[in-house]
Amino acid sequence: MLSPPLSLVAQPPEWVAPGLTRKMAAFLATRPATPCLVVDVDVVEANYHALRAALPEAEVYYAVKANPAPPLVARLVGLGARFDTASLPEIDLCLGLGADPAHISFGNTIKKARDIAAAYERGIRLFAFDAEEELRKIAENAPGARVFCRILTDNAGAEWPLSRKFGCAPTMARDLMRLAADLGLDPVGLSFHVGSQQTDLTQWDHALALVADLFRGLRADGLTPTLVNLGGGLPTRYGRPVPEVDAYGASLRAALERLFDGDVPALIVEPGRGLVGNAGVLESEVVLVSRKDDTEDRRWVYIDAGRFNGLAETEGEAIRYPIVTGRDGDDAGTGPVVLAGPTCDSVDVLYDRADLRLPLALRAGDRLRLLSTGAYTTTYASIGFNGFAPLAAHYV
Repeated sequence: MLSPPLSLVAQPPEWVAPGLTRKMAAFLATRPATPCLVVDVDVVEANYHALRAALPEAEVYYAVKANPAPPLVARLVGLGARFDTASLPEIDLCLGLGADPAHISFGNTIKKARDIAAAYERGIRLFAFDAEEELRKIAENAPGARVFCRILTDNAGAEWPLSRKFGCAPTMARDLMRLAADLGLDPVGLSFHVGSQQTDLTQWDHALALVADLFRGLRADGLTPTLVNLGGGLPTRYGRPVPEVDAYGASLRAALERLFDGDVPALIVEPGRGLVGNAGVLESEVVLVSRKDDTEDRRWVYIDAGRFNGLAETEGEAIRYPIVTGRDGDDAGTGPVVLAGPTCDSVDVLYDRADLRLPLALRAGDRLRLLSTGAYTTTYASIGFNGFAPLAAHYV
């Protein structure tokens, strides 16, 4: 269900319970079919304003991959946000909702030549790269474009670490930036990503130290880099406290002043989860509660949402969503459970090692809510594995 046209001056969200706003609660009171995601777009707006206040020096490029819902993107367009896109369809989504092509970055380092050309034709002028062949594709298909090189960094402290799939060694980055200039491109700067759901503030310090050193080397080479892309990584609140966005802003500002000797470059920040994570609630229904053995203490609780229809980030139990049920506080108490999805796939198990405890009174037909599910749920859901429909989403 799409919401009506959205106000660009939203009322501050009113929280009526942890992870639940009044608008979410009102919609869920109508007992929508499950599984479904309910997102309060006012929460996204509040998060955007908080980030702008915490780090006013940076342009906010929303990572569209986190949740590309048109009502959400439209709200951010109206607020003046910019956009980090991973594909031509994401670019077209943003443009179709009124985004300025000058405010869109083609941030994926793995792009087809024809998509680079199509993006350039649409007015996109900012592109990421981390390899020579990618750089040559950009030079051929987006002549004169502004480009930034992504470097490899340590993801220690991230609850959802990134792999070595993206980025290159700093020494290679220096060579590639020189090559970019030789190819007629504008090598404006460098980027990194410290890992998604990053809770260690010092990880940005380590990455920025590499970038500052590279800036000095590039300037010695005759280049004039002016941009640092701080990437994503800003967390949302799941089951345990995380630093507030103000703490991230203060830490980044201090590191930039120290490492760049007061000559702070232009900044980009690319939040995804940090803007939309806590804006959503995933409502599910208990399908079955069972035991594998009469002597076993742990029950198996199966719900109608699983790894293949919205909850892929439970892989390795990396992201642990807070869970509430309508039976919480029941006199019978709680007991240990394994939480699993509904499909006929043995890996569709959400939490086995998490020491999750749920009410002993829980039965098939009861509702179970996973909080802070606004990011990477609808986008990770399959289109129909085992015949189960994609995750329904409602924006209020």
